[in-house]
Amino acid sequence: MSVLDKRSADQRHPRPEQGSGAPPEAEAADSTVGAAKSAPESSRSRRRGLPLALNAVSVALGIAIWWALAAAGFKLPTPPEVVDRASTLISDGTLADDALASLTRVLIGFALGTAVAVPVGFLMGWYGILRGLIEPWIQFFRTIPPLAIIPLAVVAMGIDETPKIFVIFLAAFLACVISTFQGVVNVDRTLINAARVLGAGDATIFARVVVPASTPFILVGMRVGLGSAWATLVAAELIAAQEGLGYRMQNAQLYYDLPTIFVGLISIGILGLLMDRVLLLAERRLTRWQERR
Repeated sequence: MSVLDKRSADQRHPRPEQGSGAPPEAEAADSTVGAAKSAPESSRSRRRGLPLALNAVSVALGIAIWWALAAAGFKLPTPPEVVDRASTLISDGTLADDALASLTRVLIGFALGTAVAVPVGFLMGWYGILRGLIEPWIQFFRTIPPLAIIPLAVVAMGIDETPKIFVIFLAAFLACVISTFQGVVNVDRTLINAARVLGAGDATIFARVVVPASTPFILVGMRVGLGSAWATLVAAELIAAQEGLGYRMQNAQLYYDLPTIFVGLISIGILGLLMDRVLLLAERRLTRWQERR
């Protein structure tokens, strides 16, 4: 057979490529599996990127509306004026000192309020006698704004850090204790009865059933309590404070210093948002078993 004959035969009956150990059907199956694996990953990445993009658009739109209102004649500082004042406060260390003082007060008051609210909420939800003894007082103090406690706190505790932290503690405690209590009383009785049938005692049921089922309620209560703590901060820092974001804003009010007030508002919003995102991350990690939309 000549070389031309061999070449034409090879064209009519091509040989399989060397180095390919699998038939075409297997290669097609592998490519299908790979595409199926990459599809959920790309879908997840799109789902993660969309909220971030929407957040960026929302922030840009809010700044644009703010700038438009200032340009239209409303008594608002423009974003460049606020940025310039923030640069001044950052350069001389004033903003860092105020933010640290306010953050310390909020963290201490919020941590103490949560630490007391969680066990009190569990006791109220688990024991009917304690519920009857404690719940009237909880409901009573819930109707009194924490800001109304400030005069009493000043008279009883002085003008140092104690009354400031106390009113923040009270705001966080009242928000978190009710949520924890509702989490305990809303535990599915079927789960508790099933655990008893399997021979579990009260301690095991409490630790393995009640606490996990109540965790979403507790974390939601902590987020609400954190917002209440920051909302109470400005008024709490009126109690003979010498530094803090609330103090700086109140001092700027006397001189109609709107850029400084806006710097304080934005700083409180950013710090509160970051703390809320930390709690939200903890909620997602601790409640992975819960279905989400």
